[in-house]
Amino acid sequence: MSMKAIVCKTHGPPESLVLEEVPAPEAGPGEVVVRVKAASLNFPDVLIIQNKYQFKPPLPFSPGSELAGVVKAVGAGVERFQPGQRVMAFTTYGAFAEEVKTEASRLVAIPEGMTFETAAAFLLAYGTSDHALRDRGALRAGETLLVLGAAGGVGLAAIEIGKALGARVLACASSAEKLAVCREHGADAAIDYSREDLRERVRALTDGRGPDVVYDAVGGAYSEPAFRSIAWRGRHLVVGFAAGEIPRLPLNLALLKGASVVGVFWGDFARREPARLAESVRQLGEWHAAGKLRPHVSRTFPLARAPEALRLMAERRVTGKVVLTVEQA
Repeated sequence: MSMKAIVCKTHGPPESLVLEEVPAPEAGPGEVVVRVKAASLNFPDVLIIQNKYQFKPPLPFSPGSELAGVVKAVGAGVERFQPGQRVMAFTTYGAFAEEVKTEASRLVAIPEGMTFETAAAFLLAYGTSDHALRDRGALRAGETLLVLGAAGGVGLAAIEIGKALGARVLACASSAEKLAVCREHGADAAIDYSREDLRERVRALTDGRGPDVVYDAVGGAYSEPAFRSIAWRGRHLVVGFAAGEIPRLPLNLALLKGASVVGVFWGDFARREPARLAESVRQLGEWHAAGKLRPHVSRTFPLARAPEALRLMAERRVTGKVVLTVEQA
């Protein structure tokens, strides 16, 4: 049996990817094969095909770290899932295919009433932001949250979770159009850091106090001014480096502000701490059912157009999430 998959044969730009027929996977012990209905793009997908991500799968491989679909088969020892069950999964790579084999521990049941497209755009963005804000950042009601790159998938999730927790949310993005989307998702104030001085705007919006928590999935030139703006006992969450450059923060700033620089690595958290992951997914499901979380899928593409979709993400022209829809033969 064979299936179609997007394949990375040599490291390079999105245009180097090809759609090919490859052998269909079979479930081994502890594994599940999922018939994919939708898969979403995440920024690490752009990095992994260029060999710039911390995890480097052997060539050839299919990129794609997040999917939703239906269980096709389960391997020996798998008891939590059965064929026909609707699931979403995080895979690091391999999701841009008609079928995916992965460990059962990477699967989560899709909540009632959630579509495949929404489910494919849900777990990584909202899981990352929930782990960052509640677990690593200890964000509390009444505090101020500053979100860098707020119009991206994890950024919009951070806005909504921040509001669900009762925080005041300041959204930062690079255009008026992106900031309009941030406001639609609950941001209390917006900063266009392509035109405005980040530190001056933060100072004005917080009466000079600064944010209690900085959610930083961007890195580059914005991390240091955000950290310089942070409040006493503030927490600067290091989520990712979409700007491409890993910043070097002067650590005397942490001393002067009594502030923390906190790493956020959701993938390892999910693998190492399954009980905490289950609690996070339960809370996220409750918030989604209550209408507090509304994943923003801005574009959908068929699987064959994955290179085009990844190009949009590489050029930072994506608002919210982009989803690939997978039509089964």
